Amino acid sequence: MTLSPTLRKLALTTHVTSSLGWVGAAAAFFALAVTGLNSEGAQLVRGSYIAMDVIARFAILPLAVAAVVSGILQGHSRFVARPSHML
Repeated sequence: MTLSPTLRKLALTTHVTSSLGWVGAAAAFFALAVTGLNSEGAQLVRGSYIAMDVIARFAILPLAVAAVVSGILQGHSRFVARPSHML
């Protein structure tokens, strides 16, 4: 499967954007986890874990799926020159 240069650039942009967003969402999740573990106030702990649930459901999971799918699309759409003995 070969993609036009415009679609290849779009797939690459989607992959990079979703991958970096995934890393950012994971960093926010980690910051909330540290806050929840180190705080003593019950409301702050509860709020941290509720926010972690929202981040996991609506940021980490969709961005992870988008990064994997766009990476697979890019991997299958690249033209790879094979050596003549493999043809």
